[in-house]
Amino acid sequence: MLDIADELHRWVEQGRDFAVATVVAVGGSAPRQPGAALAVDSEGTAIGSVSGGCVEGAVYELCRQALQDGETVLERFGYSDDDAFAVGLTCGGIIDILVTPVRADAAARPVLAAALAAASQGEAAAVARVTSGPAELLGRALLVRASDEAGAYEGGLGGHPELDRTVAGEARALLDAGRTATAEIGEDGSRCGRPIEVLVESSVPPPRMIVFGAIDFASALVRMGKFLGYHVTVCDARPVFATTVRFPDADEIVVEWPHRYLERTEVDARTVLCVLTHDAKFDVPLLHLALRLPVAYVGAMGSRRTHNDRNARLREVGVTELELARLRSPIGLDLGARTPEETALSIAAEIVAHRRGGSGVSLTGAHTPIHHDGSRRPAGRIGSVA
Repeated sequence: MLDIADELHRWVEQGRDFAVATVVAVGGSAPRQPGAALAVDSEGTAIGSVSGGCVEGAVYELCRQALQDGETVLERFGYSDDDAFAVGLTCGGIIDILVTPVRADAAARPVLAAALAAASQGEAAAVARVTSGPAELLGRALLVRASDEAGAYEGGLGGHPELDRTVAGEARALLDAGRTATAEIGEDGSRCGRPIEVLVESSVPPPRMIVFGAIDFASALVRMGKFLGYHVTVCDARPVFATTVRFPDADEIVVEWPHRYLERTEVDARTVLCVLTHDAKFDVPLLHLALRLPVAYVGAMGSRRTHNDRNARLREVGVTELELARLRSPIGLDLGARTPEETALSIAAEIVAHRRGGSGVSLTGAHTPIHHDGSRRPAGRIGSVA
């Protein structure tokens, strides 16, 4: 739902009633992941997507019905060989979709409105919704914000008081990691008893990509990083090269020695560092620091000869073999890339494969999953509730 927060926030501000259909669980080769959403307002306007086209029509009708009835509905869509014309996923996967009416009289509207406002304003927050369990709890929501004190939350699930506290704790943990995921919790907030499932959707600022080295390859990589949704910074110690004219797509340009900038800037577990300087006086102090930071990816450009020489220099300054094993060098996947744009694609492909657990090999003839997110197959009885 938070992936279409900007438009939904406008709908809320305009006083529109709408229903939002959210993917809450997936199995197999499903086209969209938990959190993907499609919304329909009272005039029939639709935004978003839950399946890339396979079941959009059926979900659209579910949203229209939910708006009319005021009922939250949980539906499963899968693939069936029995009826080639049945509504389902041609990819063979399974998705569970929660359809929630967000009308003026809906109990969850204030919480969902607050969550949409936070997401549209770039505030770090997470909304948790019950997706499976007692009928009276389905669709109930609570919100946690990164700026709030530990244990604070808005709204509630309407069940046992301890349930709210436990779900708020789960939501805060996922928010800290910048993740959207499901959690199974006992109805009374414990880890036992009759279980309920909640979907926690996190809205966090975009992850950072820091490109060190203001070269022509960096310009192409900046554009690719923006395409992938990163907040991109270019850093180079040479002011003649690190300019907005050369890097108009960058969010930030820093003229400073790379290792000194990395010492003072904020990074996290989603940050990717791309070292394109391939100059020892820049590379060695920078990588000496980068390989000890809790970031998602560290890659360095250079030939095999440059790579071997750089590794030797890094060992001389105390970088361990375990730390060196984190370094992606030469940077990128083997695509046979020649141009800056092709090289940027190679680097971006490696970043995505590393993030998602992909092998980087061709899917043709492979017997590996297409999606590597570790999503579990939906379980339990699916039905409609008032």
